[in-house]
Amino acid sequence: MLKKTCRNHANLTSRRFCSILLYCVLTICCVPVIYGQSDNNSSSDNRTEQEIFTEKLVAAAIERTAHLVVYDGSYRKIAYPGGDVPANVGVCTDEIVRIYRALGIDLQKEVHEDMRKNFAIYPKNWGLKSPDTNIDHRRVPNLQTFFTRRGEKLGVSSDAGDYLPGNLVTWMLPGNLPHIGIVTDRRSEDGLRPLMVHNIGGGPVLEDMLFTYKITGHYCYPAKPARSSHSE
Repeated sequence: MLKKTCRNHANLTSRRFCSILLYCVLTICCVPVIYGQSDNNSSSDNRTEQEIFTEKLVAAAIERTAHLVVYDGSYRKIAYPGGDVPANVGVCTDEIVRIYRALGIDLQKEVHEDMRKNFAIYPKNWGLKSPDTNIDHRRVPNLQTFFTRRGEKLGVSSDAGDYLPGNLVTWMLPGNLPHIGIVTDRRSEDGLRPLMVHNIGGGPVLEDMLFTYKITGHYCYPAKPARSSHSE
């Protein structure tokens, strides 16, 4: 009986020792891995707010290419703020408005508020005597004026490297038709140019057309925050 009790005690002690040994091994082996994963996650979150915003803006632009949109620039009465023409119709400016709205920025509202206070600064191409929330944000020249005033006007060049993801580009099409699109992080087949999301008549598409037409404007909106001397 005593021998049996001793054997049981020895077996119990052995099992406890094995459990402790296993815990130590797992702790030694796994802790560095866990900490390593944490380090990787923290390093991936070191992006600036501007970088995160740009990624979301580009993603919203590319998402628009999944929508079927009939090109139709007809004047329509729409709600304000947050108004839009029917989802299955639109022009180049409507795509820009929809892209920004996906990130919570209502260009209809922002353009109107700026025009209401500074109407004399905006183009007089259409004979209007006061702002119109139904159409103002749907006109390229108005967006150009707004982005120049409230965003950042960038240089126009023939260097594709100057056009960064999230930048806005305007062109003049044949027939003196203004056009607008947005730069993405996708590249042309030869890798030399960024692809653009725009609607030139066949709905929103992702296309290699940055230098196809005469560029009339290059913008960033919102403007990039100024770098302080402490960050350098």
